[in-house]
Amino acid sequence: MCYSAQIRADYKRFFRLFGGVLSLRAFAKLYYERQSNPRIKIPKAMDAAFMNPESDEEREIKGLIDAFNAEQATKLEQELFVQRKRLADAERKLQVKTTKKATEDVRIATAKVEWGLGKLADLRRTEPDPRDARIFPGVYAPVMIWEEGQRVVKPMRYQCRPAGKPAKYDILYPGTYNARRDNLEGFWKDLFGLSHGIMVVNAFYEHVKRDGEDVVLEFRPRPQQDMLVACLWSEWSGPGEPDLLSFAAITDDPPEEIAAAGQDRCIIPIKPENVDAWLKPDLANLKASYAILENCERPYYEHRWAA
Repeated sequence: MCYSAQIRADYKRFFRLFGGVLSLRAFAKLYYERQSNPRIKIPKAMDAAFMNPESDEEREIKGLIDAFNAEQATKLEQELFVQRKRLADAERKLQVKTTKKATEDVRIATAKVEWGLGKLADLRRTEPDPRDARIFPGVYAPVMIWEEGQRVVKPMRYQCRPAGKPAKYDILYPGTYNARRDNLEGFWKDLFGLSHGIMVVNAFYEHVKRDGEDVVLEFRPRPQQDMLVACLWSEWSGPGEPDLLSFAAITDDPPEEIAAAGQDRCIIPIKPENVDAWLKPDLANLKASYAILENCERPYYEHRWAA
């Protein structure tokens, strides 16, 4: 299972060079929805693409990002005030008498102050960091699809909810951020051959067992390169719910070096010359789609413990 990946940080520039058109309407819609639903998770690298706007639409998106960040900063500052007061009150009580409650208040308030200061510093940070481009299930990422005769890039949630399924599908099937290649005509039959996409990443992360412990390994191709990961996607709508664009990365049996590291799945990076054929599948010719997945890029993956 590809439980996490690192998207290309300057994806906006990459897609322009690659021929994709950003759907600014889709990005603006997502950022607008986040104003009233802070549970929508967007990586900092995606925000960074709009920090130097080049059009009125991009300036609108930047305004939504700035407004959201300002609101989050205010909430963090308010919580810091509350926890600092809690800490000070508990420390004063401990000077008089040691109690379990006051001791716990000091411990909890200290931890929350440290957490809040870290979140506030990260929110205000302008220097890029590799973790800015890290995505996890439930987090949004830019995905290239084929729409109206061209390659289009839209933000999509990394956990697919197929059209026609209930909203609780996310809970019933929490692993739908990955689509197994050997189940494309089974569980994923409503999307395979119909809705194909591409996510650009330069690393992915997996949970593996080492000496009885669960650890996270980072896998990177050598030489370093951008990987055009084959995906399936869906546009979901339901009564009383906001529309949702979401996707899953297709995974396959791993190459030898990944299997030796203890992982049994691997993403599928397709070749650049097959991009359009992948994005425009023919449901009547699934063999062609399978052939693209089979004839994929096969880099050597180095691994290390993830920070």
